[in-house]
Amino acid sequence: MSDTKAKPTATQAFLADFAAGGISGAIAKTCTAPIERVKLIIQTQDANPLIKNGTVARYTGIGNCFTRVYQEQGLGAFWRGNFTNVLRYFPTQAFNFAFKDTFKNMFPKYNPKTDFGLFFLANMASGGLAGAGSLTIVYPLDYARTRLASDVGSGQKSFNGLGDCLVKTAKGPSGVMGLYNGFGVSVMGIIPYRGVYFGMFDSLASINPYRKEKGFVGLASKFAIAQVTAITAGYASYPFDTIRRRLQMQSEKPKAEWIYKGTVDCFAKIMKEEGTTALFKGAGANALRTVGSALVLVLYGEIKELLV
Repeated sequence: MSDTKAKPTATQAFLADFAAGGISGAIAKTCTAPIERVKLIIQTQDANPLIKNGTVARYTGIGNCFTRVYQEQGLGAFWRGNFTNVLRYFPTQAFNFAFKDTFKNMFPKYNPKTDFGLFFLANMASGGLAGAGSLTIVYPLDYARTRLASDVGSGQKSFNGLGDCLVKTAKGPSGVMGLYNGFGVSVMGIIPYRGVYFGMFDSLASINPYRKEKGFVGLASKFAIAQVTAITAGYASYPFDTIRRRLQMQSEKPKAEWIYKGTVDCFAKIMKEEGTTALFKGAGANALRTVGSALVLVLYGEIKELLV
């Protein structure tokens, strides 16, 4: 880019962040939708009434889930809930990236070569705050995505689409707050996830010797850093994500029918009845899904360069 190019205004920079984050997120989510659907089914099956009462057999692993979804629901079912996910992900990623730079500017500037620890912590803090802020705005869409993607078997669907899911839940016993079931643990989980996701990526990217390369080597190095970041962030926050999904699965039901009374009760029951490893159910599929997260980070940088 030319040194004489005018520096974008704060508004232009925010809009560029918003557009780059949203576009990159929508592309990546659509590409990885089948993996994400399988991950959600495995992760939530122990809170799914149809599986718990034996109407639908348990899924025994990633391969078994892929095969059965295709046989029972068809190829298009792998993208069930993807429209909602893109609708949710566009503002989520856009606000994440836009807020991240906004929050980052509130912290002192540290040199990554001389103050790497402080530089990393500042990036982690700004990333965590950005994630928590954006989650507050789009959480009902996140809830709907979970419920639409967790339908199992070949029978009647629980919900017929985004609008039906939101309306039925809001009209349920918990009212509008049912759309925010699991929100507390989500905020708890989003801080380590987004903190590591943005903090590690920005920190490692700043010391990448190939970061200014425009060819294959430059892109490959960025993707490698992004992949390591996405996997680390995913595992750091996965237990929080499992609890959130389990709580979301009971939102439209009367409280007397809830399996879990809240975050602490959910955690305790999973640990007691299923063991620690249950908190990481679907983590294998999630690791595959991080290819999409890594793609988001790389695409974001490339798209932003084109916009500003």
